Amino acid sequence: MAYDDLRSFLRALERDGDLKRVKAEVDPHLEVGEIVDRVNKAGGPALLFENVKGSAMPLAMNVYGTDRRLLKALGLRSYDEIGEKVGGLLKPELPHGFVGVREAFGKLGAMAHVPPKKVKGDAPVQEVVLTGDDVDLDALPALFTWPEDGGSFFNLGLTHTKHPETGVRNLGLYRLQRHDKRTIGMHWQIHKDSRNHYQVAARRGERLPVAIAFGCPPAVTYASTAPLPGDIDEYLFAGFVQGKRIEMVDCKTVPLQVPANAEVVLEGWLEPGEMLPEGPFGDHTGFYTPQEPFPALTIDCVTMRRRPLLQSIVVGRPPTEDGPLGRATERFFLPLLKIIVPDIVDYHLPESGGFHNCAIVSIDKKYPKHAQKVMHAIWGAHMMSLTKLIVVVDADCDVHDLHEVSWRALGNVDYARDLTVVEGPVDHLDHASYQQFWGGKAGIDATAKWPEEGYTRDGGWPRMVESDPDVAARVTRRWKEYGL
Repeated sequence: MAYDDLRSFLRALERDGDLKRVKAEVDPHLEVGEIVDRVNKAGGPALLFENVKGSAMPLAMNVYGTDRRLLKALGLRSYDEIGEKVGGLLKPELPHGFVGVREAFGKLGAMAHVPPKKVKGDAPVQEVVLTGDDVDLDALPALFTWPEDGGSFFNLGLTHTKHPETGVRNLGLYRLQRHDKRTIGMHWQIHKDSRNHYQVAARRGERLPVAIAFGCPPAVTYASTAPLPGDIDEYLFAGFVQGKRIEMVDCKTVPLQVPANAEVVLEGWLEPGEMLPEGPFGDHTGFYTPQEPFPALTIDCVTMRRRPLLQSIVVGRPPTEDGPLGRATERFFLPLLKIIVPDIVDYHLPESGGFHNCAIVSIDKKYPKHAQKVMHAIWGAHMMSLTKLIVVVDADCDVHDLHEVSWRALGNVDYARDLTVVEGPVDHLDHASYQQFWGGKAGIDATAKWPEEGYTRDGGWPRMVESDPDVAARVTRRWKEYGL
């Protein structure tokens, strides 16, 4: 079982010696970010800053900064465990395409009995309720992480909205700039569902209800990062990951629900056209994203526990705390990606590529130009459409071994024939494209080439150098004799 709330998980980490309480006063302006970035890159523990300058609220950081901690938080032994669980449930249904993905998730929910459930009455996150002039976002420890950031940000606030026409809920993770005591900027990128909800509301001349939850149960925090289709409820997925239903409570001032066991919730109504400059921000790309106008939300109500803590993360040049979350998504969604692109044997999304920029894919090659077919299928698969580089290798290549992959990609390719270059959508944060939102993409066919693909040299594609199996087995048996 995963943990029901953040604080029970922090207690478990402390028992394991994997949480460090920092009692010295720390400054959220640059100092906290520098500490956390060093600890994360060294593979260090989760941190609980108990004395944050300017705030009485403790700050939990680097909570999911290692694979071991995230797996523990989600109650898993390995990331493949839940991928196998998903795959096992999907196989009998044999779904196809995006409709199949939606149907599959519905069946998963019905089979696992994990839809969210409403808690009657007040919940732990509503032990304290502040409204109107009592709202003071300066009391929450927002982070000014990098020297050229445009202000202080909340980096792990889980944003809740719903479609004004269909009522479908969305849970997303977006950075939030604190503009003043009651206003925050909503960094809703062009491909995100909450941005669509806001645009629909604005077109209808309506304001949009928004709720932002901090310190949520680990499975909910993970689900907020998962690239689910827009009509799939993240709370259904969180319940499936957690192995039990997520407890929800009605907000006090907006018609939305939030996790009953969260630490802090901000509630407000987003007026059409209310925009403020947001950024710059040192993002998970490792570069600053420029200042742009984004919706500005006025907070009307804050609910919290009696002694709340805030959770945040530091992003920047990888590796960062994004790493384990991205690796979890890679493994969890392999069975679902195979529904859309059944040719895939395995895939890997390197953290150094921001997870979405590069995909390494292995296939069991069955016909000429099979690799190119897979490239175009991936570029048409939901958020995989943002992938800028696809490297296709044969099934005998370990896609997680970057040395093996680079050996294939550098040595198995005639770039005049095996390189596919196209144009298409790129991530909102992509700084390398010469214009925003779209740019060039490449696919590298690093598979062994067939005569039918034009490789007609004498003898055909060469065999890879490998040891004689009998000799290799003998050397293994005698290894101790060699004294090596």
